[in-house]
Amino acid sequence: MHNATTTDEVAANRTAAFLHLGSTFHTYYEGWSARVHAELAAGRSIPPAAVATLRRSVLVSYAVDDLSAALSQLDAPALNLGELWADEAIADGRWEPLLAHAVTATAARPTAKWEKAARALLAESAVDPVELRRSVLHWFGLLGRPRTLELTDPWNEKQLDPHNANALRGLAWFLPLLPPHPDTPRALGVLVETCLRKIPGHGPLNPKVTNAGVTALARSEGEAALAELARLASRVTYKGTLKIIETALETRAQALGLSREEVEELAVPAFGLTASAAAVGHGAFPFGESTALLEIRGSKAVLTWRTSAGKTVKSPPAAVRRDHADELKELKATVKDIDKTLSAQVERLDRQFLARRTWAYGPWRERFADHPLVGTLARRLIWTVAGVPALFDGGDMRDLAGAPVRVRPDAEVGLWHPVGRDREEIAAWRERLEACGVTQPFKQAHREVYPLTEAERTTVTYSNRFAGHILRQHQFHALAAVRGWRNKLRLCVDDSLPPAVRELPQWGLRAEYWIEADHTGDGGDITGSGSYLRLRTDQVRFYPIDAPQNHAHCTGGAYTMLRHSGRHHVEPLPLAEVPELVLSEVMRDVDLFVGVASVGNDPTWSDGGPQGRFRDYWTSYGFGELGASAETRRALLERLVPRLAVADRCTVEGRFLHVRGELHTYKIHLGSGNILMSPNDQYLCIVAKSEAAPDTGYLPYEGDRTLAVILSKALLLADDTSITDPTITSQIRG
Repeated sequence: MHNATTTDEVAANRTAAFLHLGSTFHTYYEGWSARVHAELAAGRSIPPAAVATLRRSVLVSYAVDDLSAALSQLDAPALNLGELWADEAIADGRWEPLLAHAVTATAARPTAKWEKAARALLAESAVDPVELRRSVLHWFGLLGRPRTLELTDPWNEKQLDPHNANALRGLAWFLPLLPPHPDTPRALGVLVETCLRKIPGHGPLNPKVTNAGVTALARSEGEAALAELARLASRVTYKGTLKIIETALETRAQALGLSREEVEELAVPAFGLTASAAAVGHGAFPFGESTALLEIRGSKAVLTWRTSAGKTVKSPPAAVRRDHADELKELKATVKDIDKTLSAQVERLDRQFLARRTWAYGPWRERFADHPLVGTLARRLIWTVAGVPALFDGGDMRDLAGAPVRVRPDAEVGLWHPVGRDREEIAAWRERLEACGVTQPFKQAHREVYPLTEAERTTVTYSNRFAGHILRQHQFHALAAVRGWRNKLRLCVDDSLPPAVRELPQWGLRAEYWIEADHTGDGGDITGSGSYLRLRTDQVRFYPIDAPQNHAHCTGGAYTMLRHSGRHHVEPLPLAEVPELVLSEVMRDVDLFVGVASVGNDPTWSDGGPQGRFRDYWTSYGFGELGASAETRRALLERLVPRLAVADRCTVEGRFLHVRGELHTYKIHLGSGNILMSPNDQYLCIVAKSEAAPDTGYLPYEGDRTLAVILSKALLLADDTSITDPTITSQIRG
């Protein structure tokens, strides 16, 4: 009896040990190898969750290398349980040999040996390439879902299982070996973006899987794969992945005998849309007796339906949902692809101002004005054609007076920029856009210009125009990457970093925005991962692009130039020697960083933030003098307000939009969107819930979130007696 009890206790303890092991991400205990051998020798199986932990441990814990021999006897299932996509792949059962090969994808790119084995597996008669592709794309779509087996370590539960991540890399590499299909590039693009999503305190979800998706796109044939690479090139900001994308595009460009820029232009798909001299961005797709009507409005694709009776409706008819479910799913996916591509093309066009790129008129018409998709953006911009500023109107390029511009096919075309233009010309173009009802995809005619100031002539080599601001570091970091700046997060570590940098190879210049961490030393200004929450800003400088880098300690302090291998110190360039266009565009970027990331435009910081340290800054920024972008906004509102439904209650005065309600008069600051209300300029906190602009009629450009916030607040406060939100009524009714 005693022996039986002891045996039961040993078995229970053994079971409990393996159950506990299966609830952890990994283990450092070296005795598990012997335990695994003992269990297998006794004819007992290892619980799948424990196998998953041991596999992860081999990959991430260097102290348990001896586990590899034990795990070589545990080759099924090929994947680790605990992630939804892997659970479904295991349950399917058809793809076990391919999954087993996929998990061996541990190199940066598929080796010849790996690819040979993969092709051999695909050649087997039992493999249906259509079903395999459908399964893999379905699994990719499940990434990012919550784990099906919880782990005791919540930090690691947010990561991809590293064993399964290897399998995902292999599955991505399988796809280019299958027959081409339009769903494949789309799914690989989603895989790339999904695995680049930031996990707070951790970083991107899994850069290795991301890079495998890019590699698969680079090895895929067809225009769709090239188009997806070009789209990702304008969206991805993670440095390692972006380098792989750019290399892939350069390689494809060399193979085609084209420049990298030409490849990106030619790679933009039409998505079945049509183009004519009169209109672009329209498509009609038959679904039985009904027709889907696709139209680009602004920078978004809008889908409506025409029924068999000729009636236009917003939702697909019941017969379409019933009889054409697969085609309808594909069309909805196309709409999402169009929106992503439009967003990427807006950013690409906006970057052309500093790219110094021009085109011959013939290729420009084909790639821009007459392209079914890009044409919806290009026809809303001002171009210079053989030196003559012109806008596409009525099927022709027309000058400021509306006369057609007749040009030869080889005439030079470039983007018009307000730098160096007379104020009268700029104002005339703004009026022309308004008369034509053109809403530009980004600020061009209304673009802010930043000429050299007297203060900058005095400081000579640096600008303090945007110094002394407090920025939210992570928001600044993300925005800088989108605008083409290179920056590294300031961490609470003993290290030094360069400032935020934008390299301008076409001009041989490098712009620097000097920043430092804002902290008190008590740890309250640091995230769980050790990065500072906020930054303090300093000078903007320009250097030759090959000058040695400046560095400063992560916790703050002066910048000094690092000189390696005998390189000499290089002085910053006098600002007066920086080309006007470069100075203006760089300063515009920096103004954007401050305008978006400053704590001064946070309506919830009226108390000055932690310990009230930023009260003076918040007040001075939130209600102070207007910057260049706010002045542009002010000029627009002066023209826009008279057309509003509440025009009789609104006036633009100085730095504010004044709104007369029934209960109070409100002053909305044109820079921050913060609000003061009568009778004593009491602060009114309203947190914007949406970035969508209210229905105000015509706007000359897209993309100004603060303008949308100001207009939505004005429309709300003009009818203040109808407000029901208790967070607002408690303030305005006292």
